[in-house]
Amino acid sequence: MNKLLTKSIIANFITSLNIFCGFISIIYTSQENYKLAAIFIITAAIFDTIDGLIARLLDTSSRFGVELDSLSDIVSFGAAPSFLVYKAYAFQFDFVGIILSSFLLIAGAMRLARFNILIEDLKTKSDFTGLPIPLAALTISTLIYSYYIDNEVIKPYSYIIFPLIIILSLLMVSKIKYRALPKLSNKKFIEKLLISLILILILFSAILTNGKFLFFVFLTIVLFGIFNHLYLLLNKIRN
Repeated sequence: MNKLLTKSIIANFITSLNIFCGFISIIYTSQENYKLAAIFIITAAIFDTIDGLIARLLDTSSRFGVELDSLSDIVSFGAAPSFLVYKAYAFQFDFVGIILSSFLLIAGAMRLARFNILIEDLKTKSDFTGLPIPLAALTISTLIYSYYIDNEVIKPYSYIIFPLIIILSLLMVSKIKYRALPKLSNKKFIEKLLISLILILILFSAILTNGKFLFFVFLTIVLFGIFNHLYLLLNKIRN
């Protein structure tokens, strides 16, 4: 068997685990087990990160892998969170709830389509144009995971769900830049140590708060992209 083909199977298998987790999430949402549904969206995001790292590590990045990854993402980070937020909260608003819930899926599909036609170097992880769809999905799913209590999304978090969906959807189709994950191999020792300590701190904070801290981490990343864009825009105007 071709050696390159054998290596590519590994990355594509992990991508398949991503889409499998999205499917499991949809099943748990249909059974009204929203916390497990959110956990499987988070798990899908972990596989989504790993498959790209392995593809670059084994030098098996390919157009097929890019397309498979996008198809997986539209299930795990488009359909799954849209269905989750509809069943956990938006269903009570009838057809309006359906429309607003679908924004994550529709905007995510447009975001991925644009990404696929613009990508040039398959081996280089460049910054993102528009909010990455996994980040939008993680923001919504961690909100549901943390604040769906006693058969409802508790206040005041229920008030921000629809505005958050609209903002996330607009950001996905926007041209606002979001930084790709930093490559530790390109960092100095002090930078590697600092990044590692931040990740450990986030992990411990998430454990201590039963996952609630993660929602604010993802929300901060989303908002930082907006503020950074405005800052660069103001600097451009001044100059």
